[in-house]
Amino acid sequence: MKHPLQLMLAIANMPVACLAASPYAGDQSRTIKSLSQQEVTDYLSGKGMGFAKAAELNGYPGPAHVLELPEKLQLSPAQSARTEQIFGRMQARVRELGAKLVEAERNLDHSFAEKTISPESLATSVDWIGKVQSEIRAAHLQARLEQSEILAAVQTAKYWHLRGYANPDSTHLDGTLAADCPVPPFAP
Repeated sequence: MKHPLQLMLAIANMPVACLAASPYAGDQSRTIKSLSQQEVTDYLSGKGMGFAKAAELNGYPGPAHVLELPEKLQLSPAQSARTEQIFGRMQARVRELGAKLVEAERNLDHSFAEKTISPESLATSVDWIGKVQSEIRAAHLQARLEQSEILAAVQTAKYWHLRGYANPDSTHLDGTLAADCPVPPFAP
């Protein structure tokens, strides 16, 4: 094996094209290395961030999107009020959890930066972060369950179309074409 100094000189003399930059290049200057500023903002503001895709793409409307489409979905005043309640509860919960998650990621980052991380503190931190992420996802999905209970099937189908999932050329999991399917697949 080459001497470490020889290896370092060989790498230093490689053409720049041979040295691929890490996809993380530039992220070392982030305040929290594992989260972009957009992710921090999204967590703190309660954005969906794809946490509810399992529900959304299987016919469970999201309250935020329903509130964006009240006329097109022909929501009744009672449906609008209930949707606002669901959304408000969900937002309050996910913002609270988002703040906890950002703080936990900040603490984990700090532990690595300060070289104070240990196997035990790492396990504790990662377990906590996973628990908070799980609760955020559950809150988003739970809101979808509640929302599906207050919309009529025709409103859910309209939502499906308005959100762009009824592309006539798309195929559902069961093999049917979206154009042949007036309601979302697996609708509640």
